[in-house]
Amino acid sequence: MINFKKVNKIFNPDVMAVKDINLHIRPKEFVSIVGQSGAGKSTLIKLLTAVEKPTKGSITIGGWDITDIKPSDVPVLRRQIGTVFQDFKLLPQKTVFENVAFALQVCGVSNKRIKQVLPQVLKIVGLHEKSDRFPHQLSGGEIQRAAIARALVHRPKILLADEPTGNLDSLNTQDIIDLLLKINEFGTTVILVTHNKDIVNRLKKRVILLDGGKIVSDQEEGKYIL
Repeated sequence: MINFKKVNKIFNPDVMAVKDINLHIRPKEFVSIVGQSGAGKSTLIKLLTAVEKPTKGSITIGGWDITDIKPSDVPVLRRQIGTVFQDFKLLPQKTVFENVAFALQVCGVSNKRIKQVLPQVLKIVGLHEKSDRFPHQLSGGEIQRAAIARALVHRPKILLADEPTGNLDSLNTQDIIDLLLKINEFGTTVILVTHNKDIVNRLKKRVILLDGGKIVSDQEEGKYIL
């Protein structure tokens, strides 16, 4: 699914953000990427989503070499990688339905297709009965569920969750992690970037530890060890 081969990223003048990254993530895996601030996690995400290009090395996703991806192909790539952020990024003046639908509208999807797809996606995340609510009418966990629904509408092969529970209490945090596990069971590759030690240790899934821009540990059933 995802292959990084000897990937380096240098930011001018001489900042080595990631160094000699060799990484293979298989289809349908659930992987946690951990590390302290400045370890290279954000750069790895930017390389994966083609926000940045590697200085050296190659990156392949689903057999597609994105190392020197054309700007016109970037939207196609990002429709295959659903991304969920810590700060939700919902539009406050739109309802849950409208926020999720907007991700399809900007790609030219017909209203007929949107009305077919959205109820299914909202049901998966448990918001089918709150589709007419605005973000300010939702709890933090529900807002994050709406953000996950928006990331799922293109039926991506990969779901990238970047600190998705950073603004949530422990109860909502567990709900979101349970939802990510459910999505993974459907066959979606899930990449979780987190600082939450308890989450990682409870998951008992693969854990990749970054330090100083390098992968220093890769455990199949790992724990958060720094």
